[in-house]
Amino acid sequence: MNSISMLNKPVIKIDVVSDVVCPWCYIGKRRLEKAIDQLADQYTFDVTYHPFELNPSMPAQGANQQEYLINKFGGAERYQQITQYVSSVAATEGLEFNFDHQHTSPNTRDAHRIIELARKQGKQLEAKEAFLKAYFTDGVDLTKKENLIKVALSVGIDEQSVNDLLNSHDGLAEVELAEAEMQKLGVSGVPFYIINRQYGMSGAQPTATFKQALQEIGSKLELSGEACDVEGKNC
Repeated sequence: MNSISMLNKPVIKIDVVSDVVCPWCYIGKRRLEKAIDQLADQYTFDVTYHPFELNPSMPAQGANQQEYLINKFGGAERYQQITQYVSSVAATEGLEFNFDHQHTSPNTRDAHRIIELARKQGKQLEAKEAFLKAYFTDGVDLTKKENLIKVALSVGIDEQSVNDLLNSHDGLAEVELAEAEMQKLGVSGVPFYIINRQYGMSGAQPTATFKQALQEIGSKLELSGEACDVEGKNC
């Protein structure tokens, strides 16, 4: 592909609604990324993450993860089945899930605040990945302020801005507004994908499904750029 066509690649915007303690959100993230990589020579992708709290009533100190999930899934046997299954699926995508390393299910509001701060600093994708990896792979306790800061600093977010954020209510209204907007759109589960503000996809679809959907949507786009018009108003 020559440089001229590369400059005129159509842009596909993808808004992703997800939570940092949602295993299928991490799996879906990796699958979407693979589809994007396979189509990178045809389209330019603009990906933005939006907050969703699977348990907004979770206390700030969190809860024992195993006890919480056993109650949620309906028993220890079911807990083992689900966590083993999702871990095996994650492994096929190159992800390592270590549920046995994680002892605390956190309230994720502060993580979402930091991810929004990261967006403003041009580091949102990196921050989202870092928080998912911290929780599912490394077993980091995201209820601890020092751990939230450490994750933020690992992707180059300004330390002072993170401290200021966590020592205030900054960003809270933005997270709440974003969640309310997604609820109005009918988003009740994650991951959820909104493509070009028109098309919705629910769940961690296989990479091939993401690719097909993006190609179909992309084929409907018209290339546009600077041009002279008939009336001569531009040049």
